[in-house]
Amino acid sequence: MSTRSEGDAARWRQEGLLASSVDGRLEGGESARGLPDEPGAWDREEHLRRDVHVLRDAGSQAAESTFEIMPATGARARTRRTVETSQRLPAEAEQAGAGQARYGFGVVVLTQGRRPEDLERGFRSLLVQKGVDLDIVCVGNGWEPTGLPAEVKTLALPENLGIPAGRNEGVPHVSGEFLFFLDDDAWLPDETTLLRMAQMMRAKPQIGLIQPRVTDPSRDDAPKRWIPRLHKGSAEHSSAVFSVWEGAVCLQRRAFDQSGGWPAPFWYAHEGIELAWRIWDAGFQVWYAGDLAVAHPVIDPKRHDEYFYMNARNRVWLARRNLPWPLSWAYVGSWTAVQCARWARRPQQLRAWFSGWRDGWRDDPWGEDETPRKLSGKGLLAMSVNGRPPIL
Repeated sequence: MSTRSEGDAARWRQEGLLASSVDGRLEGGESARGLPDEPGAWDREEHLRRDVHVLRDAGSQAAESTFEIMPATGARARTRRTVETSQRLPAEAEQAGAGQARYGFGVVVLTQGRRPEDLERGFRSLLVQKGVDLDIVCVGNGWEPTGLPAEVKTLALPENLGIPAGRNEGVPHVSGEFLFFLDDDAWLPDETTLLRMAQMMRAKPQIGLIQPRVTDPSRDDAPKRWIPRLHKGSAEHSSAVFSVWEGAVCLQRRAFDQSGGWPAPFWYAHEGIELAWRIWDAGFQVWYAGDLAVAHPVIDPKRHDEYFYMNARNRVWLARRNLPWPLSWAYVGSWTAVQCARWARRPQQLRAWFSGWRDGWRDDPWGEDETPRKLSGKGLLAMSVNGRPPIL
């Protein structure tokens, strides 16, 4: 970490924008088989000890640190304990770990340059991450990126390609075992978030994608829509999921490559559902990590006709692109019934929604450079066995 980044970290801690310690919790509870919330499935303390040299190399202070660890015990246990752990390793282990490579991340930040202060905050939170080597590209979606940190590469797209296509454009320009996508108004409130996600996917290589819990540090009423589950529950409860909030997600690069990436034709809306489905279809699992956090301001979700249109069109495209008949009809039919019931007294919204619904059936859902490919029977079975058949 550079001297400038260390100075930023110290200043942010004083301002309360960045955590100075690892606030990780493993919660016991109902979860998909073999995933990190199960007792003993992911020994976080063991991984912190194993990677102590990484934290030291990144400029961590002292050998004594305080970590909050949630014991993985009963199904609904919520007991927390604070333990003082010495990170001093035996001489031979410390010597063996000294040459171990740090976790490599390719980071893609997409922006139109309309939020320069938020964008700067996001980059600063990336540059102070410990234990990782970052290859960062800022993709200007119809904008020429300027005034960015020297550590950040830039890619200017001559026109706005939409959110998922813009993210895809950045991927070939970065290297690393892992990929991280960050929206231009989001940031990481802890210096070890990327390290801990990499540790989790190294410990459980079947996890192909992680979405952290989304919080707004200035308030305590985070919207339930940020929890990517039908049955929302507590935001701190981790579980397997079948859609993601797209503003900050971490993937194994091989999982991203095998999934085919973000659905470029979508422009925006529901791209996180298709990506999650495709990750499952590639033989990986998608994990919502309630014990890790990313920060994002709560924004009043004022909806307009374009939003309702894109919501419906992309819902139909999800079915047409991914599901065989009759699942495709069942999926669209169930969501049509839900929307009609939800907006029965909002005819203007339903008119815009059904306009998108009609175009979803009429227009080609595939991009020019895409090869049509539906989910495999194995992928559909994996989603169903893990609690979410793609019908609703």
